Amino acid sequence: MGYVSPSPIQEAVIPLVRAGQDVIGQAQTGTGKTAAFSIPLIEMIDPDLRELQALVLTPTRELAVQVWGEMARIGRFRDLRIVVIYGGQSINLQLEALQQGAHIIVATPGRLMDHMERGTIQLGRLRFVVLDEADQMLDIGFADDIERILRHTPTSRQTMLFSATMPAPIRRIANRYMRDPAWILVGGDAEPVDQVEQIYFEVAERDHPAALEALLREPGRITQALVFRRTKLGVDRLVNQLQRRGHDIQAIHGDMTQAQRDAVMGRFRTNRLRVLVATNLAARGLDIPAVSHVVNYDMPSNVEEYVHRIGRTARMGRPGTAITFVSEWDFEMLDKIRAHVGDELKQERSSLYHS
Repeated sequence: MGYVSPSPIQEAVIPLVRAGQDVIGQAQTGTGKTAAFSIPLIEMIDPDLRELQALVLTPTRELAVQVWGEMARIGRFRDLRIVVIYGGQSINLQLEALQQGAHIIVATPGRLMDHMERGTIQLGRLRFVVLDEADQMLDIGFADDIERILRHTPTSRQTMLFSATMPAPIRRIANRYMRDPAWILVGGDAEPVDQVEQIYFEVAERDHPAALEALLREPGRITQALVFRRTKLGVDRLVNQLQRRGHDIQAIHGDMTQAQRDAVMGRFRTNRLRVLVATNLAARGLDIPAVSHVVNYDMPSNVEEYVHRIGRTARMGRPGTAITFVSEWDFEMLDKIRAHVGDELKQERSSLYHS
């Protein structure tokens, strides 16, 4: 799979998991944590034991599919059945997959609970539970579901929790459901990714479309961009506007069907789409390896959101650039972000457009 040496989180987590230790891994997206839990899990699961042994919970369908794909690649010679369970996909397909037996289930909490209520998934013999992107699961409102799911699992299980940030509710879940966990911190709390070049332009709000178009037309600047907007309506409006002007651009947000989202993500991941416009929620947990640029078309509403967004570029050691448009109403937020990231965020003046 092209892995030569472990990333810092893999180096720290893999031996602990193999030794049977509960682990809390605090790390940004893009640090290699999926392999950090997948490699030891896949080694430790018994393929001859035809029962559910491990559960991985993720906040979004996209992340569930991505984790499932990574685990399947890592475990392809271990004769394990790994099943992915999420809302928006036919429950009958999932029932068929489950009837053939599953060693590992990767699931979103809502759909997993549907199966638990139907009696089609039993968690009573689980040996391992992974809570992936735990802070995002809480953001989406899954805190109660996670607790309910954990209460159905054996107390003897080994638990791993991964999160970019550690708000109080996650610490509570860790205290209540984990046994003396080892705490692994890779990078500071919500620190920006080191390799991201951070720049901002002062652009009047009405000039944002022209500014983005100017950046896209600048030769050699943006090979692939993920553009953030606050609302679904804003996403659609920008995409329609720039599609009409001949740009290779698509939207991703929660109102699209799963098939539409998969098709767009497939094009983007294989570099057949240049610009993807998303809301924060749609972009949570998406693994997009090659983006050269993240563009904060609308200012993030808090520092953590800024850090999450810019962490979508410069993945696994590659360089990347985050561009933020700062309009007349955004200076207060800009000050907060600068207080957090310091001199990393630099203003760029451009004659591309006139604000």
